[in-house]
Amino acid sequence: MTQQSKFGIYLNTKEKKVRRVNSPYGIPTAKDWAYLTTEVNMTLLNIRKLAGEKKLVSQPDSIVWE
Repeated sequence: MTQQSKFGIYLNTKEKKVRRVNSPYGIPTAKDWAYLTTEVNMTLLNIRKLAGEKKLVSQPDSIVWE
């Protein structure tokens, strides 16, 4: 996976926080972070919906921006 293909939205499944990554300096490395989507402009509402569909968290409505 190239650095540019790692850009997108990441979800910290433990803390229920999302991070928008559009720079190689922001790519998380910890195990708690899951790559959610390549769409860096996705709204929080759609992020919650996607995280729920992928069953990454039990309460998607508790997800917030980092």
